[in-house]
Amino acid sequence: MKSVAIDIRNIALSFGSTAVLKDINLRIEPGEFFALLGPSGSGKSTLLRLIAGFNQHQRGELLIDGKDVTGTAPWLRNVGMVFQSYALWPHMTVAQNVAFGLEARKLPKAEIQRKIGEALELVDLSGLAERRPGQLSGGQQQRVAIARTLAIEPQVLLLDEPLSNLDAKLRTQTRHELVELQKRLGLTTIFVTHDQEEALTTCHRVAVMDQGIIQQVGSPMDLFDFPVNRFVAQFVGSVNLFAGRFHTDGDHLRFNSPKLGEIVLPKGLEQQTTEMDLAFRPHAVRFASDAQSDLAGHLALQGEILSAEFLGEAFRYDVRVGEAIVRADVSHSRGKAALPTGSEVHLRIPSEELRFVAN
Repeated sequence: MKSVAIDIRNIALSFGSTAVLKDINLRIEPGEFFALLGPSGSGKSTLLRLIAGFNQHQRGELLIDGKDVTGTAPWLRNVGMVFQSYALWPHMTVAQNVAFGLEARKLPKAEIQRKIGEALELVDLSGLAERRPGQLSGGQQQRVAIARTLAIEPQVLLLDEPLSNLDAKLRTQTRHELVELQKRLGLTTIFVTHDQEEALTTCHRVAVMDQGIIQQVGSPMDLFDFPVNRFVAQFVGSVNLFAGRFHTDGDHLRFNSPKLGEIVLPKGLEQQTTEMDLAFRPHAVRFASDAQSDLAGHLALQGEILSAEFLGEAFRYDVRVGEAIVRADVSHSRGKAALPTGSEVHLRIPSEELRFVAN
């Protein structure tokens, strides 16, 4: 299967007076496993359906393999889509479901049978060709839907929330299978999800969307470590986020926060000249033994433990600092109990873990 690029240039789409996609610019590289991540109503599924040809934009260009497919019918785009509901015919066997798109193309019977066999082998369902969807597990039904899509040898594979109907254990297993299949095929794949874990563990790059706008595009690690704004910081992982204003006082950079109060930031941080949010992840928070330890290169805070939640590999503490709640995820050692509620604690956050994001 040929790997192709997808170029989305200045695309806008409205339903009536409601703007759903606003000046979308995006390039997806050949063979890339790419995710569109965002909450319900962010525009991610609308964009996916636009690429498939089920939605039409009012402005901009959509190029697949360098060709503008604006206005081209879905069945002429050579794009395969796996729907959230799988959309299998319940009265047909697995083989008949897989054959559906091939028969619509009026291929010779021998070629159809060959392609059915190849597609089912790709998804490890060769022995279930004569079963019906109702006789299969949710994960197997999803693989039938993928096999049906792959049988037509599309240039692009589109996956619309493909794991949402599976239980937690099967979702993890199927996610790994998707990664391996995409790696073997090298097929340009776009995966729509509202689940950050699915996007971060599966895809090469991710576009975070909100209100019809791409907020940030990057690798999973870039999005987690270097969010560009408050929305991305909150949507991708857990975060401590505090609004405030920066100012200098002699050699010190200070941050005035309505909730944290005024705090002194570690030396070496770039001075911020506008109002921004201070952000750091819960796993970056450390507990110090006393008020004087680990001051150099750290943001130092002091507070009182409000609650402790045992997560297995860590304790999740909520600590009151001024009028703010700071969340800290502290690694658990076997047999070591959580600190009691009401304990006074000294918090340290390394300067390299501090981020300043637009609010």
